[in-house]
Amino acid sequence: MTTLLITVDTELSAALYQRGLGLEENLRRSIWGEAEGRAYGIEWQMTLMERHGLKGVFFLDPLPALLYGADFLKPIVDAVVGRGHEIQLHVHSEWLQWAKSSPVGGRQGRNIGDFSLADQIVLLGCGKRLLEEAGAPAVTAFRAGNFGANDDTLRALAKVGIAWDSSVNPAYLGRDCAISASGLAGPHRMLGLTEVPVSGIADRPGGFRPAQICAMSAAEMRVGLRHAVQERQAAFVVVTHSFEMLSRDRARPNRAVMRRFERLCEEARRLPGVEAGGFADLSPSLGDGKPGFTLAPPSRARTASRMAQQLWAHWRYERKLAPA
Repeated sequence: MTTLLITVDTELSAALYQRGLGLEENLRRSIWGEAEGRAYGIEWQMTLMERHGLKGVFFLDPLPALLYGADFLKPIVDAVVGRGHEIQLHVHSEWLQWAKSSPVGGRQGRNIGDFSLADQIVLLGCGKRLLEEAGAPAVTAFRAGNFGANDDTLRALAKVGIAWDSSVNPAYLGRDCAISASGLAGPHRMLGLTEVPVSGIADRPGGFRPAQICAMSAAEMRVGLRHAVQERQAAFVVVTHSFEMLSRDRARPNRAVMRRFERLCEEARRLPGVEAGGFADLSPSLGDGKPGFTLAPPSRARTASRMAQQLWAHWRYERKLAPA
């Protein structure tokens, strides 16, 4: 069986904060996904997954608590855990520049991998504690904001008792992601924990297209998931965000992206060999086997179709509409 991990990076927007928006408006746009009188954020995502018998993993960033206080975390944690989904740790370290009291002596960095091992241990321990004090079950998995981790991040995770990492996205290797992963790998043991990379397909010879809801067409996602099942890959990791069902300005729902998510859930429900789960459902021995795997091969027609869909969706949902 292939475990489908639908992971949702759940985070406030530092950009909206810099534009002067307060906490409540940031929550409304970034977490609850409210637009045009309805909500398209984490509760919409959970409802969709539940309709198809699926489970989500919500990687929640607690570092804005260093600015706002920790009370805002509890309603998010309660909403997710109360519906049987997972809360895990996500960190965007750029929030440290506005922290009222920094746990790392005022040191700053765009990514957690910009910090020393000692500082990373402090930051990850702080984030884990904030989530658990807000009501999350014991945190066991992590994903770095911007996929911006390095090998010290994995060492720090092992030190604070987090057994799983999902910060490797092959599309980011050599950029924000500085983990010493070579080529493609499935779940594998590394530096004291199990790395579970983001999945994807080959969209061109030698290329990698990550399995992100806004980055893949429904057909590409279907091909990637079916390929993983055919190869008996242990896990297929999909990425989305709490605000990803909205247009980039977060003013209206992006129904093209919503349909992609819906079609992924439909495919997962009917495809034999797929079981939905979270990190709590994974076997501790998952990373003990051979880590390598192949990608679904590229198709010019499939890639061209996705590019055409993206152009149409950008015109339909992202262009600024003139006021009436």
